[in-house]
Amino acid sequence: MSLMLRIFIGLVIGTILALTVPQLTGIAILGKVFVSALKAIAPVLVFILVMASIAKARTGLGPRFRSMILLYLSSSFIAALVAVVGSFLFPVTLTLGGETAMTETGEGPVGLSDVFTHLLSHMVDNPMSAVVNANYIGILFWSIIFGVALKWKAGENTIRVVDDFAEVVSLVVRWIIQFAPFGILGLVFGSVAEGGIEVFSTYGNLILVLVGCMLFNALVSNPLLAFLLLRRNPYPLLFTCLKESGLNAFFTRSSAANIPINMNLCKQLGLDPDFYSVSIPLGATINMDGAAVTITVMTMAVAHTLGMEVTFLSALLLCVVATFGACGASGVAGGSLLLIPMACSFFGISNDVAMQAVAIGFVIGVVQDSVETALNSSGDAFFTATAEYYDEKRRSRKSRPSA
Repeated sequence: MSLMLRIFIGLVIGTILALTVPQLTGIAILGKVFVSALKAIAPVLVFILVMASIAKARTGLGPRFRSMILLYLSSSFIAALVAVVGSFLFPVTLTLGGETAMTETGEGPVGLSDVFTHLLSHMVDNPMSAVVNANYIGILFWSIIFGVALKWKAGENTIRVVDDFAEVVSLVVRWIIQFAPFGILGLVFGSVAEGGIEVFSTYGNLILVLVGCMLFNALVSNPLLAFLLLRRNPYPLLFTCLKESGLNAFFTRSSAANIPINMNLCKQLGLDPDFYSVSIPLGATINMDGAAVTITVMTMAVAHTLGMEVTFLSALLLCVVATFGACGASGVAGGSLLLIPMACSFFGISNDVAMQAVAIGFVIGVVQDSVETALNSSGDAFFTATAEYYDEKRRSRKSRPSA
């Protein structure tokens, strides 16, 4: 039986159990264990794979990385632009109280400079601390540094040992992924038993705008970007990424936890491991279409609630802020919500009011964060494949003899 069929069966069983015996809360531990296992192995996987890939990488990957980064940033900006248009067409207002609705996770950055300060400080974090705390900015930075050093100074035998260790870690990841059906069963049970259907009636309009914008990006704007580059039907690749990556990300609600899933998907697609071993963890850090949508829609909703007039120029500035701010969103559940106060500050909205919007975000998080992560994570694999296919197309065009 295929893994996806087993996952679907686990999904169905989890839903049935949540609706019939929601008091059996111990079932949810299956999901927590699965996500914890993925989160535990993902930092080690990224550090070893990126280091090994850099150490043994051949030349000529530069154009792929340029295309990939351009795709990541372009898709996030378009996602924010779609969210602005959606917020103008279907304005949403929130119920904001007089008191600040704080969350347990604390306050987010108050300006774009805080985001870049956060990124730079995390980049030079202690390498061991970066792996232990799943700081992927630091992991990427130090793994590239170590990989370059190995390529420069180490002998072939040393590089072969590092490569073998990367294969061992990849094998462990494949073993963990085989337990996905049980993990999905527990995650579905916990989500349905916890959220129920009440969240749809209370914040239905907000959820519809958020999910609608995210689906538009996943099914229209992202495939359009791929088509402009490849000039061929992108939907077979898109649906494969949504099925193999998006479905898992929907329930794990963590781009970081879905890194091993995307690595496995890229291997199934026959992509270059030297390329995807770097592009996938990088995408989990900077490819945040769903986060850009969340930041933009929630900020526009607060502005509409306060009766503020949002001009085209200020909305365009919000798209830029949301694009770069989303790059600093944490790859864990609810990571994008704490960037809402940063975006609100550009409209002069106080942190007290913005944090109430953050609290509402956590209320609808069972839906919003699931769809957001599915869009983010499936986009990592989709654009990685697109960048590699485009590079192959460019190379073949150059190799053709001129008439």
